Amino acid sequence: MSATLSLIPKIELGVVPTHIKFVGGLVPDDKGSFPRDEDGVVLTVAEMRRLCETSPVKISCVQIPYFAGARATEVDELISGLRELDLEVHLILMVGGANPMNPADEDAVVAQLVPALKAAAEHGVAHVSSTSIEEWMSTNETRREGADYQAAIEQNVKVHLRAYKEAGLAGSEVKNWHIEFLRPGEFKTFSSIQRGWDFVAAANKALGKKFFKLLVDAAHCGDSGLSIPENEQIIADLAAADELGIFHCSCPTTRGCFSTDDGWIGALLAAAAKTGKLEHVFVEFFHHEDPALELLRNLDPGHGIDTRDGRSYTELTVDGLVQTAHRLNNYVARGVLK
Repeated sequence: MSATLSLIPKIELGVVPTHIKFVGGLVPDDKGSFPRDEDGVVLTVAEMRRLCETSPVKISCVQIPYFAGARATEVDELISGLRELDLEVHLILMVGGANPMNPADEDAVVAQLVPALKAAAEHGVAHVSSTSIEEWMSTNETRREGADYQAAIEQNVKVHLRAYKEAGLAGSEVKNWHIEFLRPGEFKTFSSIQRGWDFVAAANKALGKKFFKLLVDAAHCGDSGLSIPENEQIIADLAAADELGIFHCSCPTTRGCFSTDDGWIGALLAAAAKTGKLEHVFVEFFHHEDPALELLRNLDPGHGIDTRDGRSYTELTVDGLVQTAHRLNNYVARGVLK
């Protein structure tokens, strides 16, 4: 549909289409092919087309996971299909089965990051993101403190700068690498906005420029143990250091409908807007029955709650886009944004 709700501020509004599920939606099969609909269209493209056609506010960008097992021709088709919808494509670099904090796993982590970074450069992708500072849901890790924590930061800096160099990012169109921290349980060590920033600041210092940014996800902030005021202050400090990155509108615990959010999205999005450094905002929902997220539901049953209230996940996502657009527009009305 033609946009009936105009986004006033110069901010890119997009979607992370995790609501179509990783298994059966986003993850390629063992032959490297993406799931497709009955018309043969890649599901991610089909869903983003559906969202673009039904959302009353224009969607300008999309974040999609990049899986090393995907065939190059499939990736080409996916990215070109999304760009045909007039969407700026962001890549999320997927790393698994290796611990970035462990020197013994360095080669394994770099081997996963480099092809994804090269693909981003080859496709002219300006922004990449990853949770590549810790292994997801590791059963062998405990929270690192003191000297062990500093060693984890240093090893992560070594890994990411090595990947940066081996992928040839200097001089490429890749503008920023956004690092995402996760909630306690998903991560043991880098599980708060402050700890995520500790890595970003160290990596930028070592690289000599502000290439790395911290992705701020309202859900992870809400589940981190830090209060809203503590997160708001760190967001301000991040922006002052020119290290504030992408913002995810997503609900703590349920990762579902924004009606389950108890103030985190509103407070932290406003804090990011006030800095004047907010550039990209994505709405993100997870399917409550995605087989790939069973471990997360076991960690916290709240993640498995169906929050749709009779809607489809497409309708839920459109609602999220509309609510977010109204927030951003009213920041302009209130003088928070220009």
